Amino acid sequence: MASKRKSAGSKSKKLKVVLAYSGGLDTSVIIPWLVENYDAEVIAFAADVGQGAVEVDPLKKKALATGAVKCYVSDLRKEFLEEYVWPVLKAGARYEGQYLLGTSMARPLIAKHQVLIAEKEGATAVSHGATGKGNDQVRFELTYMAMNPHLQIIAPWKDPKWNIHSREDAIEYAQKRKIPLTVSKKKIYSEDGNLWHLSHEGGILEYPEKENTYDMLKLTATPEKAPNKPEYVTIEFNKGIPVGVNGKKKDAVSLLEALNALGGKHGCGLVDMVENRLVGMKSRGVYETPGG
Repeated sequence: MASKRKSAGSKSKKLKVVLAYSGGLDTSVIIPWLVENYDAEVIAFAADVGQGAVEVDPLKKKALATGAVKCYVSDLRKEFLEEYVWPVLKAGARYEGQYLLGTSMARPLIAKHQVLIAEKEGATAVSHGATGKGNDQVRFELTYMAMNPHLQIIAPWKDPKWNIHSREDAIEYAQKRKIPLTVSKKKIYSEDGNLWHLSHEGGILEYPEKENTYDMLKLTATPEKAPNKPEYVTIEFNKGIPVGVNGKKKDAVSLLEALNALGGKHGCGLVDMVENRLVGMKSRGVYETPGG
């Protein structure tokens, strides 16, 4: 039986990839990297989990300018708090007695919606910007495999084609392609934010012998800058879930926003710790969780 041949003018179907996109350094360079190394159509997916309008509003424009063919931005703040944060809060969970799991709770939610978009768009691959040293790679990839084991997972930091070995390399890669960045080689912290917390890694934190200057803080005052006078706060709970602040009923999102403002003003929820990662490495991080 004669085999079917493609006509001379036909083209093979491009790989379609949905990338978990934050607009930060890593995912900003991953969009053009996927285009250049996989000849892929990149669909960016950005989750609004409460990192703030300054972070969220420019994402779509930036993703498309960087090489994505489409960009989804989904408001997941309510789902994040009600379906992920509140159950963990009721369990009283802390990692190694200190870390309140802000990033840990958000990643499976982001990965879940990423898979749903991949299925909607007919994409055959998903991608993330987590390194091979941290815990995020596991959070993303286990969720992908649980929801749709048929999707190809492209993890650039573990890919043999990836020739970017540091954040300094990534900055140079971005600058050559005129990708706008909010980080610099002088202020090179890796940050992850949502309604529950803001985390900081890298920079001076990579040097345990150096004193932390806390120049990275955005939500929380240091103790010496916090007010000397106390402020009394009343939080109302219903079946273990916070529902009001100082006598006023609030939905989940506005409640956390109010508590973040109050706690941040007084220097609450600031943690500087060295933790054990899943792969066995130790990592230093600064976590701001003023409302939590």
